[in-house]
Amino acid sequence: MNLATIGTLILGLILVLMTILFIFRIVLTWYPQLELNRFPFNLITIPTEPFLAPSRKIIPPLGGVDITPIIWVGICTLLREILLGQQGLITMLLRVS
Repeated sequence: MNLATIGTLILGLILVLMTILFIFRIVLTWYPQLELNRFPFNLITIPTEPFLAPSRKIIPPLGGVDITPIIWVGICTLLREILLGQQGLITMLLRVS
């Protein structure tokens, strides 16, 4: 296994993990009474909030619902496909070399 393959695996794992965390964050919005700063919910809040906080300044709530986690699920999924999918940029570069 060369360094490029290891880097690709790590990038893929990060993108999948972030997608899962954003999906959990979507589910947590259904329960507004939960304290997101307490364990175990802070395991979801801490890594996702740096992405969501700036996004909320740009994208207002839609009908009172925060849609930024949904947008970030789409961004992470799109990035993973563009970079690491079957026809992804990094995948194709690794095939050439």
